[in-house]
Order: sequence, then structure tokens, then C-alpha cells
Amino acid sequence: MISKWQRYKRAAQLSMLAGATLVSSCGGTLFKVRPAAELQPLRDPVKFTTAAGLTIKVAPLLSDEESQDLFEANLPLSGVLPVRIELDHESGLPVELKQARFRLSEAGREWKALSKKEAISRILKANGVFAYNPNSRKQFVEDFGAYGLDVKTPLSAAEGRRQGFLFFQTPDKGSVKSLQGLVLSIERLAEPIEIKLN
Repeated sequence: MISKWQRYKRAAQLSMLAGATLVSSCGGTLFKVRPAAELQPLRDPVKFTTAAGLTIKVAPLLSDEESQDLFEANLPLSGVLPVRIELDHESGLPVELKQARFRLSEAGREWKALSKKEAISRILKANGVFAYNPNSRKQFVEDFGAYGLDVKTPLSAAEGRRQGFLFFQTPDKGSVKSLQGLVLSIERLAEPIEIKLN
């Protein structure tokens, strides 16, 4: 006769086996992210300004379709607004970006700047993704992270152009709705920069 303890032990082993089978069968990535190398330069009309040795072009990724096309995930529904930035080097000296502070505001309300890791957490939570293969998450983090704007490395004349996304969270942590009056401010460069996005 099987004791109560042995039944619990057997049930736990079967649960672990079922979980391991489920996790191992979920290979690949969590979302199919288009390779960042395929991202085309921004085309006019875009919002831009020239200051601090840079021409800065900016375009918020407002539509669900654009988000799905790049990331196979609805970032605006997650409360995450990707803002695409293209930096063109205009002066002879390298432009130090490490100290730059990017701020997004709308009608006096400040949006929270998200790290790539924070943006990924919000996307997974909004899409109800809680159980996954760790390798799948690692692949998604790598693919998604490739879209982030590199602000750690100085931008030099040799590089010429750099592009990528910054990620911001809505002030109320809700989904991104139709917006008016979005302003991107960049501080701690040679001069402050402000660009009205819409």
C-alpha cells in the first residue's frame, strides 16, 4: 500500500516532469523580433533639430502595426512608447552621450524613461507571459536590446550616424492613447535640446 507521503512525492515528481517538458518545448524566442540591422534610416517628414554638434531626428512609434512589425508585441498596449532617434554627427569632435538625459513630457506630465530591461518586463507582464524557457527570454532580451540607442559610447565623425530607440512609460502606467503635445528634451549636452514630436 502506498503511503500518503509517497503519493505526494509522486505527484510532485510528475508535476516537475510536466513543467520541464513544457519549458523545454518552448524553444526559440518569446516574440519574433525583426533584426535591428534591417532598420532603415528615418525618412522625411520627421521632427528634427541641429544642436550640440548633432542633427537629431525623432519619431515616436505610435501605431500598433509598427510595433507589431518590429517586435511582434504591442508596446503601446503595454504602456511603453518607443521613441526612435537618429543622431547625425555634425562637428569634428566626438559627442559625449553618456551624461545626456532624455526626458519625455506631454501637457506637463513627465513620462518615465525605461531601461531596456524595464521595458521588457512591462511587455511580458502586459502580454501575460509568466512561464517561459529562460533561453527564450534571453534571446528576446538580446533581440529587443539591439534596438536600444547606445548612449554609452561617444559619437564620432568616423561613425557618422547612430540610431536606436529610447523607451518611455506612460505617466499613468496605462496603455498609450492618442497623444498631443509630446516633447522630447535632451539635457546635459553642450546645449539643451527640445523637440516637439507632434
